[in-house]
Amino acid sequence: MKNQRIIPARVGDLINWGAERFEAEGLCFGHGTDNAWDEALSLVLFVLSLPWDSDVSTLQRSLSTDEQSRITSLFDRRINERIPAAYIIGEAWFAGLSFAVDQRVLVPRSPIAELVESEFSPWLKTSPATVLDLCTGSGCIGIACAHYFPESRVVLSDISAEALEVAEKNIQRYQLSERVITAESDLFAGLCGQRFDLIVANPPYVDAEDLADMPSEFLHEPAIGLASGIDGLDFTRRLINEALDYLSEEGSLIVEVGNSWLALEDAFPAISFLWIDFERGGHGVFLLTAQQLRAHRLSLDID
Repeated sequence: MKNQRIIPARVGDLINWGAERFEAEGLCFGHGTDNAWDEALSLVLFVLSLPWDSDVSTLQRSLSTDEQSRITSLFDRRINERIPAAYIIGEAWFAGLSFAVDQRVLVPRSPIAELVESEFSPWLKTSPATVLDLCTGSGCIGIACAHYFPESRVVLSDISAEALEVAEKNIQRYQLSERVITAESDLFAGLCGQRFDLIVANPPYVDAEDLADMPSEFLHEPAIGLASGIDGLDFTRRLINEALDYLSEEGSLIVEVGNSWLALEDAFPAISFLWIDFERGGHGVFLLTAQQLRAHRLSLDID
């Protein structure tokens, strides 16, 4: 009996208890939350079927024995399996919207969400009529674009048929099938003849060194969505060299490369990347215009 755990009976106390356990076990947070308390909160709200914006008085609510048991079971799974909470509950948030997620796709967490919420101001002067979300995964970027640009038509593209199954689920969640479609494609290979006012991509960009050092939580994500060669740029090199053929005359390309941004500048010294700053944190997202990509192509003497 002396080893029996004493489980807090109130919501707030149980969240604190879970957060303390997460910190003591050295868990990694970076899949929709950035701290132990929010991670524990997400699991508690899931069990109680409560929204994120629940009244603060909820913290004083008493828990039944069954609720305590179900919550602690999820806490134990989070610790023992090192699986991100978003996968446990099957949901993640991006740009103020909820998305279904599982281990076929990365957990949405790109700072591009902040750009979508601001409708890409001040970078885009007009609303894009056509948007391509490359390496779409769950579809979060493209679907969020369709939400914030209600007149736009959006293509969600990914090389993974399994990822596109998740994206289709999210399209149906927001009843966007008339304006948002999926395309199975290796980069632009399956998009011949199409041009877009805006191409947004959160491609694989983790270099070999960072990939080897990643915490266990990241091992639950599909490697195809993370790894991109020695310097993290295998995909982005192709993207920059091919994107012009799929942009409209005044189109823009926005891409996240994370920690590989220095390697990208070294790889393309003639290009003046516009690196976007974020109020809520995040880095390594650049913007290039079709005009810049045309100049880049001319400098390489590409017909």
